Amino acid sequence: MNPTRISNVTAPDGQRVDIALVDGAIAAITPHRSDPAVADTVIDGAGALVLPAFVDGHCHLDKTFLGAPWQPHLASGSLRERIANEKVLRSSIGVPVVERATALVDQMVAFGTGHVRSHVDIDLEAGLDGLHALLQVRDAVRDRLGIQLVAFPQSGVVTAPGVADLLDAALAEGAELFGGLDPVGFDDDMNGQLDVIFGLADKHGAGIDIHLHDGGTVGTAQLRAIAERTRALGLGGKVTVSHAYALGQVYGDELDSTAQALGDAGVSILTNGPAGTMPPILRLREHGVRVFAGSDNIRDAWWPYGNGDMLERATIIGLEGGLMNDDDLAVLASLTTDVAADVLGVADYGLRAGGRADLVLVDAQSVPEAVAAHPPRKLVLHGGRVVHQA
Repeated sequence: MNPTRISNVTAPDGQRVDIALVDGAIAAITPHRSDPAVADTVIDGAGALVLPAFVDGHCHLDKTFLGAPWQPHLASGSLRERIANEKVLRSSIGVPVVERATALVDQMVAFGTGHVRSHVDIDLEAGLDGLHALLQVRDAVRDRLGIQLVAFPQSGVVTAPGVADLLDAALAEGAELFGGLDPVGFDDDMNGQLDVIFGLADKHGAGIDIHLHDGGTVGTAQLRAIAERTRALGLGGKVTVSHAYALGQVYGDELDSTAQALGDAGVSILTNGPAGTMPPILRLREHGVRVFAGSDNIRDAWWPYGNGDMLERATIIGLEGGLMNDDDLAVLASLTTDVAADVLGVADYGLRAGGRADLVLVDAQSVPEAVAAHPPRKLVLHGGRVVHQA
């Protein structure tokens, strides 16, 4: 269904409005009137809150076990042991990546997500198989969900000779960004890994999204190195560090100097709200750092939790960060909407005339209520097309 008007919805500023839609875009947002034109195909929003579709800034579509029988979680020791165990589980699960990833897409869309950034494992064993699977998914669901892909060297770069060539090939075949993983903690060679990742990004004019779990001053040293390389190569706005646990473990000058380096260089920080290691969102924003939100792993070998609901993710982040008042809750909403869309470079995003009609109607009366209660989604549009209706 392609409606021409969404009537009687509550805008984020509290006003009741009607939204006119033309060719998959928002033509106008006007005060609500009860007598729509006869030619309009109208959906009555009944006062529900309207928001731009959510953006999940970090997920792993190729890893999920959704669509397969329940898999009991297996505890692991080191990061390398967990990666090895994951490979065994994924090879034995018996349900193809395309089927499992599509099951997760279906769930994300129903929760109102319109765009995601998914990392996909690139390693010597699987080669580009995971990428090819997600490219197939991306093509099949493009009328419901926009998918941006990061070529992610889950098993290392420097310690896995040949992976750099695979990453290079991944960009040629459809990935948009290069990933990385703990240059010190995993590859034990900060400059070696960053030389490869930033060299490839410079060669292709591509973005970067590096997983960084290394904590304390070991982690902040890597963050400053990433910021320096970003500045030197003119990659501001195209580099993200996902997780950045170290920022949640240091204080005072160490935190502020690192945050300022990130802000000055245009390096963004992704968080999913990890307990005890979450970066201080408001402090980073004071230094000009774009902080945005993502699910990370959803029902996979890393943990059995997660569902792809970005309002629930905002709640998790808010609880971990002690963000309680209405202004804080509005910030949390922005981590899953406009800030995330800006980092991902989603074109024509937002609740405005001329914006893409990627919209979600939420059973709430205000943005803070939506974040705190993560209520039911009543309607989801992607490019002006209804892709979910409760």
